[in-house]
Amino acid sequence: MSEPIRVAIVGADGRVGRALVRLAASEGLSIVGAVTRSTSPELGKDAGEVAGIGTLGVQIGFDLASGLLGAACVIDFSSAETVSQVAHVAARAGVAVVSGTTGIGPDAERALDEAAKRVPVLWSANMSVGVFVLAQLVKQAVKSLPGFDVEIVETHHRNKVDAPSGTAKILLRAVQDVREARAISGREGKPGARLDDEVAMLAMRGGDVVGDHTVHLLGQGERIELTHRATNRDLFALGALRAARAITKREPGRYTMADVLE
Repeated sequence: MSEPIRVAIVGADGRVGRALVRLAASEGLSIVGAVTRSTSPELGKDAGEVAGIGTLGVQIGFDLASGLLGAACVIDFSSAETVSQVAHVAARAGVAVVSGTTGIGPDAERALDEAAKRVPVLWSANMSVGVFVLAQLVKQAVKSLPGFDVEIVETHHRNKVDAPSGTAKILLRAVQDVREARAISGREGKPGARLDDEVAMLAMRGGDVVGDHTVHLLGQGERIELTHRATNRDLFALGALRAARAITKREPGRYTMADVLE
């Protein structure tokens, strides 16, 4: 039996972070480090106790370099502002990077690209296998229905801070892989008739919705709706854990969920 892959979790006290700690062992990974922000009320607590699985023997700290000691891979579900630092520290330490943090900007993308010169790196706005399949279905549908208009609607819990969601952007790119498409953020007033290349990105926020995404393909006399609904955050954690297992021993470079599923 192979030895478990040693991983560190950044954002260990968050909703996905707790799921990562709880599910790691079932996916053949061992938690050796846990990191959070310096103002977290969970700072100094045992990561296993915070995740509800009992004492793990791993204390949640705030120093990235210390948290990554002994890890072969870091799994990051923190904040958009933290991703660049995670990439820099991991690259220096020779630690693979899996990040599912959404809302990242150009600086973080550049940091991930730089890290990928030294270690394997996978960033995805959604670690769900189902979302990856949905994106493939969207490509197929858009290719088969060139005369149909496309709109994307996403719904999340009331506390989500970014819009449109990273997953909605994945689905937009799936459309753009097939044809010219320009994102707009909804319509109001008298915008005039719809243009052929428009794709409205509509975001709803409320309640405790984990994440719903629907791609509408609208034709004359008929329409198709392709939908993915996340019912809990375990699917994001499981996808990230599988990604860590898939890329940790690979060559440096940028990887995607397609590499995890191959």
